[in-house]
Amino acid sequence: MAELALSIVIPAFNEARRLGTTVERLRQYARQRGEAWEVVVVDDGSTDATGDVARGFSSAPLTVQLLVNSANRGKGHAVARGMLAASAEVLLMSDADLSTPIEELEKLRAWLDRGYDVAIGSRDMPDSRLDPPQPLLRRWMAAVFRGLRRRLMLPAVRDTQCGFKLFRREAARAVFARQTIGGWLFDCEVLGLAERMGYRVKEVGVVWQHHPHSRVSVLREALTALPTLLAIRRRLKHVERGARRGATAP
Repeated sequence: MAELALSIVIPAFNEARRLGTTVERLRQYARQRGEAWEVVVVDDGSTDATGDVARGFSSAPLTVQLLVNSANRGKGHAVARGMLAASAEVLLMSDADLSTPIEELEKLRAWLDRGYDVAIGSRDMPDSRLDPPQPLLRRWMAAVFRGLRRRLMLPAVRDTQCGFKLFRREAARAVFARQTIGGWLFDCEVLGLAERMGYRVKEVGVVWQHHPHSRVSVLREALTALPTLLAIRRRLKHVERGARRGATAP
């Protein structure tokens, strides 16, 4: 059996329409790279055929692992479950719609090769390219959120919310075992934990494509952002700085 080069964790809630196309694109690119990949699909309480679609893919060079939540627990919970179950030494978190094309993986892997523990895709770096960008309202909301978040935590990170992040397995296991936020702001907690625990994080500009069928509500984002960010900041204060290597529990 070929050595497993990458695990890709995909949180999926009612993604039957898009998931098959995404997994096929991953398979084609893995074959092009000549690598064996694992795809971990976490079905987060879907009411459609998401699980059936995931079960239908098992051909080399991909293996597909399906984890099923009996109820919808949130994207953060799904990603954490997948990361803790993944098998490769390098783990990628990716959205089910591949808003960041899989080819952008190489930009992130280059930084892990240079000694970083985490490389995160960003829509807000000078070399980022949004094609097409989000609608005006979402761009305005994102700018407001970014300003608020940078006042409270992670001031050096321009974009915490891009759903394309690459981890060394050690860092992923240590960080996601400590994660507590199950909703859409889990990225802030994950990156805050990584920073607090002393892992090296690199932000990398990527190509990003807006897809109209977003599962995130703008109103819900606005209502939950501040209290959730404050809760994360309080939580991070209790994490011992630099206590990372081999850490797998709070």
